[in-house]
Amino acid sequence: MTALPDWMRPPRAEGWFAEDLDRLPEAPRHTELIDGALVFMMSPQRSWHGRLVTALTTTLARQAPAGFEVEREMTVRLDARNRPEPDLLVTTAPYDPDRTCYQADEVRLVVAVVSPESAHRDRTVKLRKYAEAGIPHYWCIEEEQGAPVVHAYELDGPGVYAPAGIFRGTFQRPVPFVISVDLNELIPQPRR
Repeated sequence: MTALPDWMRPPRAEGWFAEDLDRLPEAPRHTELIDGALVFMMSPQRSWHGRLVTALTTTLARQAPAGFEVEREMTVRLDARNRPEPDLLVTTAPYDPDRTCYQADEVRLVVAVVSPESAHRDRTVKLRKYAEAGIPHYWCIEEEQGAPVVHAYELDGPGVYAPAGIFRGTFQRPVPFVISVDLNELIPQPRR
């Protein structure tokens, strides 16, 4: 049996808290905190996922009006025991080069691009947690025959998301700001 490295041992009997992530320099990139447990994204990222996140980040950043910032792979402090890392987010907080996370009330949209290892968390656990934290909009992006499909949700009362649509091809939304995206342009077509 292999011993755990010291940094993987919770600092207290109650486990991990949101602020502990800032004191774990040895942790792998994309380490999240879900219900007080560290979650590591250890599998290799597919090119489809990385290209989609990059293209969507730049597309939204170009369309964002003053007062909105688009960030990639930054954690969101939902509460003392939850600090997930969406693939990208839209915030009204001003740019701060030393920032390590956002507070839930600063975030207007979180976006998860579903991977096989994150599918359950993205579709159920995070959907519920982001809604309970009051984040107004959540997009869960799935791959369908190589193309991105956006499942959009918006708050429909305290702590509850309602589906706002499933989008293929063209994606247009008036919130959190006016957005228009040609989903087919986000991913290069494979060469035949």
